[in-house]
Amino acid sequence: MPDSTTRQTSSPKGYARLERIDARRIAVIFAGSWRIGAQVSSTDDIVALIRGGGIAEVVVDGKDLSEWDSTLMMVIRRIEAACKESAARLDCERLPSALRGLLRLTEEHAESIEIASPPSEPVTLAERVGDATHRVIDACSVFIEFVGEATIAFWHFCIGRARFRGSDLGLVLQQSGAQALPIVALISVLIGLILAFVGAIQFRQFGVELYVANLVAIAMLREMGAIMTGIIMAGRTGAAFAAELGTMQVNEEIDALRTSGFDPMEFLVLPRMLALIVMMPLLCLYADALGIAGGALIGVTILGLPWVEYWNQTQNAMTMSNFLIGLSKASVFGVIIALSGCLKGMQSGRSAAAVGIATTSAVVVAIVLIVAADGLFAVVLNMLGL
Repeated sequence: MPDSTTRQTSSPKGYARLERIDARRIAVIFAGSWRIGAQVSSTDDIVALIRGGGIAEVVVDGKDLSEWDSTLMMVIRRIEAACKESAARLDCERLPSALRGLLRLTEEHAESIEIASPPSEPVTLAERVGDATHRVIDACSVFIEFVGEATIAFWHFCIGRARFRGSDLGLVLQQSGAQALPIVALISVLIGLILAFVGAIQFRQFGVELYVANLVAIAMLREMGAIMTGIIMAGRTGAAFAAELGTMQVNEEIDALRTSGFDPMEFLVLPRMLALIVMMPLLCLYADALGIAGGALIGVTILGLPWVEYWNQTQNAMTMSNFLIGLSKASVFGVIIALSGCLKGMQSGRSAAAVGIATTSAVVVAIVLIVAADGLFAVVLNMLGL
């Protein structure tokens, strides 16, 4: 560096002035307006001087600053990093007190990021399995606790002590009921058509195409009506519940309810759970009817089966036990969808990305639990001979 005591690098909005105090001490004086647009590269020569060695102390002075933002803090952090590399002392006491406070905040944030960073040593397979097992156990315990709180809220409803708005229940009933009819109708008719086609191919080998009516009726009543309605509602209504409650979590509305003395389980979760308990059996019944109608359309028009015989076979298969089994599954699936959506929504972080993650997780968890519950139903019903 030349022997001159001052070097100035300026920009339209702010500049840094370098003064040499003595042979081993320099002062960096910031002046002007350091806002977005200030030429941060203008301090490259100062950083290079510090890294070149021979500097014992760097004094940062901001008495001539008019305003600043994160641009200036980034420059100071570059100078600080250069001082650490060359073992020079950095003195920031001549900066405004507000700027020193911001620097302390950024330092604390940097420390938290460093703590949260992954370990440098490679993680073994056993550690990964153990960590995954620990997360699964924690998730199961949280879900069980949430189910217990929902059960208490439902009991308060049964004894007339639950506090929620009837208008909320009516709105959720409409959204999860009438507004879901078109998509449920489309999927149910297509499922009935598929079952009839698959059954016709197999039964034709034995000359008993008429039993397509039995296949479609039993499959829709016992299994497909409830499970397909559950999957549709998990992707439609369960995701909506998670998004709604996740957005409320971001806006701190759930915290405001707790502060005001309202239990979120009763005020938010209970109406949604009651709505799906009521609407899922009705939607399942609707899906059963349309699925059987779709199978009849194939049986009568394409297979050429007589309408009267097809209807008689369908009636023989529509037993009360098959009917009640399907409706029971639908009610259980409704509870699963409501609890999964509400739990993930209330667990959401306070950002837009977290709401999206919660919504996706709610759909995945609901579908997995629906399939698991259907398998449990199959085992229990087989043991009972139903």
